Amino acid sequence: MHDVRCVLDAQAELGESPVWSAEEQALYWVDILEPALHRFDPASGATRRWPLPKSIGSFGLRERGGAVLALRDGFYGFDFDSGALRFIAGPGETPGVRFNDGKVSPDGRFWAGTMDEATLSQPLGALYRLDPDGSLQRMIEGLIVSNGLAWSADGRTMFHSDSKGKALYAWDYDPAAGSIANRRVIARPDEDVGRPDGGATDVEGYYWSAGISAGVLNRWSPDGRLDRRIPLPCVCPTMPCFGGPDLKTLYITSLRHGLAADRLAEKPLSGGLFALQVDVPGVPVAKFRG
Repeated sequence: MHDVRCVLDAQAELGESPVWSAEEQALYWVDILEPALHRFDPASGATRRWPLPKSIGSFGLRERGGAVLALRDGFYGFDFDSGALRFIAGPGETPGVRFNDGKVSPDGRFWAGTMDEATLSQPLGALYRLDPDGSLQRMIEGLIVSNGLAWSADGRTMFHSDSKGKALYAWDYDPAAGSIANRRVIARPDEDVGRPDGGATDVEGYYWSAGISAGVLNRWSPDGRLDRRIPLPCVCPTMPCFGGPDLKTLYITSLRHGLAADRLAEKPLSGGLFALQVDVPGVPVAKFRG
């Protein structure tokens, strides 16, 4: 039985994109709708907040310091000290479409996908790859809500999902070229099992998925078997992230936005940041090389 703790009652409207900094032993995360970037120090409980001018879907830390952000309309460099933003590249998306889930790949590229925010039903989204030189490539089209990015420990498999397509996918990944091929379906979780939101991988090759529709964290085997299902004290978990000195602490973000009063009364910690201990360490997430 897992002991799930609320480590920060953040009351986030739409908490997402937790990213662990091994150097700082701190967790960064975002509230998409606030919009803001946050930092949480598990040892002291100290927090810090950087307000942003437009919604943020996800981000990655940079090797040279600072971060790369996927804001509503494109990719930006961000300086933690000054709060300054610098536009890098954007796809010129249509109104009603915004950036969502993203993560740095093992080879130091930043991947982030878009979603149909207006209706949550049209395949208007895509998955993009931002290279260290600032060039932008569209890698997958026809998505409703791009989500669930994570890579295997050897960097040769990329996991991805379309939250509204209700499928978890795996792709062959070539770190040298940053290319993907041979998509296959790992699982098709329904609403009761937990529609897939954000994801993370452990060193055994298992994929942890936030089951946003079922209030659970699911651990999937490489062949699509549901290995573990952990109920969480929130209505809608959004994304897991491995942290801690040994990468055996799983942090999970969650949301409050749009929840009915009775659901919030059931689980008042919704919108909080949660943590649980696991026995298998996670795969560390790389930093953007640009």
